[in-house]
This record gives sequence, structure tokens and C-alpha cells, in this order.
Amino acid sequence: MKDFTLISYRRLILALKDAGYAFLPRVEFANHQGEKVVCLRHDVDLRAANSLRTAQLEHELGVRATYYFRVVPESNQPDIIRAIADLGHEIGYHYEDMSIADGNVQAAYAHFCEQLAYFRTFYPVRTICMHGAPTSRYDGRDLWRTFDYHSLDITCEPYLDLDYARVFYLTDTGRSWDGYNVSVRDKIPVYQDEWIRRGLAFHSTEQIVNALRDEHSPLRLMSESVLITTHPQRWTDQSGLWLRELLLQSAKNVVKRLLIRLRK
Repeated sequence: MKDFTLISYRRLILALKDAGYAFLPRVEFANHQGEKVVCLRHDVDLRAANSLRTAQLEHELGVRATYYFRVVPESNQPDIIRAIADLGHEIGYHYEDMSIADGNVQAAYAHFCEQLAYFRTFYPVRTICMHGAPTSRYDGRDLWRTFDYHSLDITCEPYLDLDYARVFYLTDTGRSWDGYNVSVRDKIPVYQDEWIRRGLAFHSTEQIVNALRDEHSPLRLMSESVLITTHPQRWTDQSGLWLRELLLQSAKNVVKRLLIRLRK
């Protein structure tokens, strides 16, 4: 079965439901304890229209998710942001202000505050998430070495506020579920080795679906909550766009491997 299609994404959601997971947006996920819960986080890096199709599918299945939008035009599409919010999904800011301000912390913070106010015209934004920006020398999270986003009524930044001893993280970075090998920033290094040791490592969506349906699998049996990050630009049933994303991401992965080697 071809991966990274809306068909395969639907199968993933249905498998999570069948496994007993409840779905929560990011703002409700951080402090939740008890029943098995999953948060579907979407980083809208490019092709915002793909995110709307993903949001519509989730809405049809009775699922609420979280969508993080960048300020670049390919992501920042007001009509689409508004439509996704109207479907009941959470909207957040996918920030990269340190890169935009070329490392100037004061300018980056001013830009962050301005953009946060902008996105709050669509939704009462309470959570944020850094954009990995693999080709940039600046890590967006470094902004919080000087400032405190909590003072802006932000409750959570998933790379800084989540306890990954209690949360299992899956991301499609690199266009596979084991793309942490080619990820510059979208990874959880300390815990990743432990997840691999426990058998919680997957390459394809179908492998995740099969693990969720196997009552003896580590994924089905584990007690942790699950945070799943996808990039909707990768998920499409349109053959031309699907092939384009496959080829483009393959080339990007080569570049990211080189960057990782250079930064060691």
C-alpha cells in the first residue's frame, strides 16, 4: 500500500480509535493523565491546502487536532487557518523568529509577539512549537534563554514542556516514521534510544497500524500518552504531488545528513 496518502492517514486514525485512544488537541494534552490519549500535531510548513484536507478528514472521523502555522505565505493562508479553526481544531504558532531576525534576540522577540497577536485573531492561541529550520544556524528555542513565553499566556512548547518519560513521540520528519536519523532538530535524543530498545520504532504508517491492532505489541500495551507529528504537505492522494514530495524529501534528506555530520 502506498504510504503518506490520506487513505493511509485515515487507517492510522481508525487504528488509534480501535486501540482505545482518545484524541485531544495540544492545549488539553499537556496535563492529561489517566486514559490513553493521543495528540495529532500538524506542522503546516508548506501547501496549507493539504492541511485543510487533513483537517476535514479528522472532522469527519470526530477527531480534534492541532495545527501550527508559520508566517511564510506557503503556510500563512488566512482563509485556510480560519476554516481549520471553524472545524474545531486548535491553532498554534510555528515560530522561527530567531532565523527571521538573523539571531538578534530582541528583534526576534518583538517579531514573535507581533505574530502571536496576529494568529490570535483566528484562535485564542495557547501553545506554540518551534519550526526546525534545518538549514538555519539558529535554533528557535534559544529565544527562551532570554524571554519567557509563559508570560504571554502560552501554556506549552512541546520540545520544552513535555515529560517524554510519560509521552511517546512519533514524527514523520524525513517522510518516514524513523526519520530521526536525518532530523536536525525534530527529535527526542535521550528517550529515542529507550523507545527503540522497547520495540517502539517504525518506518511506515502500515507498521504503526499493525502494531496498534496487535494486542501483544509494545505500542498497544504501553501506558504512555502519544504525541504524533505530521507535515500535511506530505499526505496526499494526488499522484503528481505525492511523487513530487517523495523526490523532494529524498533530496532534502541527503542535505540534512550532511548538515548533521558538519555540526558534530
